[in-house]
Amino acid sequence: MRATFTSLKRLLLASIAFVLGAIVLTYVVDPLQLFRPSRTAFYSDDTRVQNAGLIRSQTFDTVFMGTSLAIHFRQSDIDRVLGVHSLKLAMTGSNSRQQGFVLEQAIDRGARRVIWAMDDFIFVDAADIEADPYLSVDLYRGTAKGIASYLLSAAMAKESLFALLRSVPPLQGPLTRAAPFLPVKFALADVDDIYALPRDFDVAREYNAKKTLAAFAYITSPVRSRFLGEGYGYQAMARHFERDAVGLITRHPDVTFDIYFPPYSILQFVAMRDASPETLKIVTDLTALMAQRLTQLPNVRLYDFRTIKAVTHDLGNYGDVIHHSPVVDAMVLQWLASGKHRVDPRQPTASLDELKAQVEAYRVPK
Repeated sequence: MRATFTSLKRLLLASIAFVLGAIVLTYVVDPLQLFRPSRTAFYSDDTRVQNAGLIRSQTFDTVFMGTSLAIHFRQSDIDRVLGVHSLKLAMTGSNSRQQGFVLEQAIDRGARRVIWAMDDFIFVDAADIEADPYLSVDLYRGTAKGIASYLLSAAMAKESLFALLRSVPPLQGPLTRAAPFLPVKFALADVDDIYALPRDFDVAREYNAKKTLAAFAYITSPVRSRFLGEGYGYQAMARHFERDAVGLITRHPDVTFDIYFPPYSILQFVAMRDASPETLKIVTDLTALMAQRLTQLPNVRLYDFRTIKAVTHDLGNYGDVIHHSPVVDAMVLQWLASGKHRVDPRQPTASLDELKAQVEAYRVPK
């Protein structure tokens, strides 16, 4: 009996020592850079987690927010074209509550300009930010609960151990090259590479008219077309827009917001026209509200890139009906830099009226 008790005591002490060791390891290595910036840091494509560390460790005056439509922009390109010191915080599949919350944290840390790719579908109904299972508000806020979850995370301990091994000179090269193929998240050596396409990426293979038309056929198939309007409801989306977008903007009158409607391919709206007209009405009604409200806010510059036919009607620019190629990314930055396609506050729905006319007249290529 005594031997069993001694064994259990040793096991308990060993477990405590192991946990304390993991906590110390994560604190010292600090893969998210929550406690201190690091010159040898590596970064993760898990942006909902990584952004919490970026906001605390990077220096910036401008933040770039969006969904997967904005995820492949490079910070270096944003800085070069717009003359800013940016931090990209785009998150795939994110909703307005998540985006508004993350932007608020970045503004509190010094951002004075926000570039916001505002998709209509971010305003669909979603969980309250305090109960969001995909984004840890405590981690962003740096509360005791958030810090404890970070230090006690087995995943972060694993990342810290790998980072420690990678810092050993003989192992640095081999482990850095192997990192993208190993079950570790923090594998990117440069913050500029977070969710960015490789520089030698074959654009023509992934973005072409054949793929775009195939995507159109897929989403308009009778067995799938109902998903075009999934989550869309005007009243709820209008409320979320007022709370998450207008509320954030009015709370920070000293911050400039450059907001743009991304250049979806024309097929996005034609799909709604042909397979879900009620969804198209919700989108256009919501756009009208957004344009009227945003253009009246003194710290907002609103742009609408959805009616540029040379881009949106060229199906070779897309990989599906909404996701455009890096070639269009570069165009977006140039338009923002030059002020082209800015919505006139005196005619806030003029571009929407033009879009409606284009959608009505468009005929899908055979």
